[in-house]
Amino acid sequence: MTSTVPALGTQTAEGSALQAVFLDMDGTLVDTEGFWWDVEKEVFASLGHTLDESWRHVVVGGPMTRSAGFLIEATGADIDLPELTVLLNDGFEDRIDQALPLMPGAARLLAELSEYEMPTALVSASHRRIIDRVLNTLGHRHFALSIAGDEVPRTKPHPDPYLAAAAGLGVDPVRCAVVEDTATGVAAAEAAACQVVAVPSVGPIAPAARRTVVPSLEVVDLTFLHGVMTEMR
Repeated sequence: MTSTVPALGTQTAEGSALQAVFLDMDGTLVDTEGFWWDVEKEVFASLGHTLDESWRHVVVGGPMTRSAGFLIEATGADIDLPELTVLLNDGFEDRIDQALPLMPGAARLLAELSEYEMPTALVSASHRRIIDRVLNTLGHRHFALSIAGDEVPRTKPHPDPYLAAAAGLGVDPVRCAVVEDTATGVAAAEAAACQVVAVPSVGPIAPAARRTVVPSLEVVDLTFLHGVMTEMR
């Protein structure tokens, strides 16, 4: 997709420009939401429990403490949260070491953001050990900073990760666009007062104020992001 992109910092007619772009990781840039669910099923199977498919929508997109805690309570598995967290992270790392598929349009969008020097942050509920492994594939060069779920007091659906990203880049959250794939991530971004582009992965997400829903990253470029910011204004 080619774009005619306004220069960084160009003011819109309403007097505001897109200052930064914040990108979620799992299910947004990398096709890994299914990996997490598969690992969760395998770990609990080893503990003698079968996960109900309806639980997938409960655990997707949120912090591991929430999803793991829910699964322990739902199954009654004899394991504590720290031990389960290690098993899940280990299993996920094994998966992405074998293959790490990008979402359609992700590589092109990252390249364009870098080309036009748009400040970009990776904001994920995954732990730092997972983010760093994924960044080896995505390319550290594409991100001015990254925020991990185990580095903030409260992770998604709370606004803390996106507020931390805005503070780290020295930008106004109101003038930032967030790309997310889950309701949990969308809630975090909207609580931080960011403009949201939702690309639903597992569950549906409805359009709303300050929220634009698209079918895939293939329709998202800098012109599009500037456009949704202008429309919001």
